[in-house]
Amino acid sequence: MDNLDFHENDKFHDECGVFGVYAPGREVARLTFFGLYALQHRGQESAGIASCDGRSAFSHKGMGLVSQVFNEENLRPLQGHMAIGQNRYSTTGGSHLRNVQPYLIETIYGPLGVAHNGNLTNALHLRHQLLKRGVGLSSTSDSEVITQMLAAPADVWTPTNGNGKENDRWVARLRAMMGVAEGAYSLTILTREAVYAVRDPLGLRPLCLGQLEDGGYVVASESCALHTIGADYLREIMPGEILRLDHEGITSFTGVKSQQRGLCIFEYVYFARPDSVFEGQVIHEVRQRLGRILASEAPADADVVVGVPDSATPAAIGFSLASGLPFTEGLTKNRYIGRTFIQPDDQLRKEGVRIKYNPLEANLKGRRVVLIDDSIVRGNTAGPLVELIRDGGAKEVHVRVSSPPVRHPCFMGIDMATRKDLIAHQLDIEGIRQRIGADSLAYLSHEGMVEAVTSGIRQQTGHCTACFSGEYPIQIPEWLFDDDREREKLIFEDMWG
Repeated sequence: MDNLDFHENDKFHDECGVFGVYAPGREVARLTFFGLYALQHRGQESAGIASCDGRSAFSHKGMGLVSQVFNEENLRPLQGHMAIGQNRYSTTGGSHLRNVQPYLIETIYGPLGVAHNGNLTNALHLRHQLLKRGVGLSSTSDSEVITQMLAAPADVWTPTNGNGKENDRWVARLRAMMGVAEGAYSLTILTREAVYAVRDPLGLRPLCLGQLEDGGYVVASESCALHTIGADYLREIMPGEILRLDHEGITSFTGVKSQQRGLCIFEYVYFARPDSVFEGQVIHEVRQRLGRILASEAPADADVVVGVPDSATPAAIGFSLASGLPFTEGLTKNRYIGRTFIQPDDQLRKEGVRIKYNPLEANLKGRRVVLIDDSIVRGNTAGPLVELIRDGGAKEVHVRVSSPPVRHPCFMGIDMATRKDLIAHQLDIEGIRQRIGADSLAYLSHEGMVEAVTSGIRQQTGHCTACFSGEYPIQIPEWLFDDDREREKLIFEDMWG
């Protein structure tokens, strides 16, 4: 799907959004549906919900958007007082029904459901270990690897299980898994007794906690999902933390500690919804700061500021406020053309940007335009967007990007091109300017981006900037950098022939 989502195809894609709820007396499947609906921007390939009533578990999942997968008829059987859900954009494991989450299996201690956001960099090794033990796998996703690891006794993976007096078999298994899993994972986990939430030791992917008015608890990738269902935001789940939601309320356990912190900085730049809160900051405000600093670093002699809708609009507003140039709409977005199962013909593909955007000639004609975008990854839509602004009558088009050049691939839960497909890895800024046909081009500096993100954070923290800097917070297996092989997300399909 997403065949006409041309501009987003030049962007990174986050793997998914995850959600979990423990709320006796509430229709938890319905709460999960609306939570996933609010997280739809994080993944559009598939969606699924698993629920449990304390004895049995129930599940429904399928390919497509949340609104396409679920209806009143298939929500009704999802009984119980606890549930987890996921929207998916694949990173390890292709876009197939067998890879749709949550995974739900039966164990000696009852049902186990797992929803995962992130990517394990050592999934190939862990998968091999499972297969050697005789575990049968039905998918090509690293998330099923996590599920099967949790189904095994903790001492299979490590001889020590932490504090035994806590007497929680799932916490022991989670600690054991966290001790050997490398990479990014924010998890919501469903058992017969409780819902668990887990965040990797670096905190690479986000996860937060909320409370319903009637006392139930919710966990979600972003706070926007909490507000949608009427839950109050409580706090972020800490890196390396295991949280249990059950009849006793909230219980926190230490999973695996790390001295480093590494929330993906691209969450601030592009992924997260602008009304979400990370590290005590509203995303929209951070993106405005990105635009303000960009204006001070790379001013332009122009008449108006235009943002590429919708993700670059806050940065464009910030650029306008700092530069004194008026902000105006220069592109009108067709908000309903982006998600369709109908294949465009070759000519329509060539006209892709024009299908999604129309120039507002009244705001562009005869003017020198600063066009703000949040990022340029592959560079295959920046040129058509510049051309579209010119077709609207602009005299000049000066492109400003509210993040640094993307020169390095990510392996921690973002689906993106290999190095050879990243335009900033192949060309310098002048080469990119010529390629996209802009009168001038400038990017926000790495220092400016970090300043914009961290200036509003009170506590000590850290962020992963690997796609900009090439400095990875964890060791990356060398074979993942091989540009001549299929993307790493298809590695298990390759193994199957």
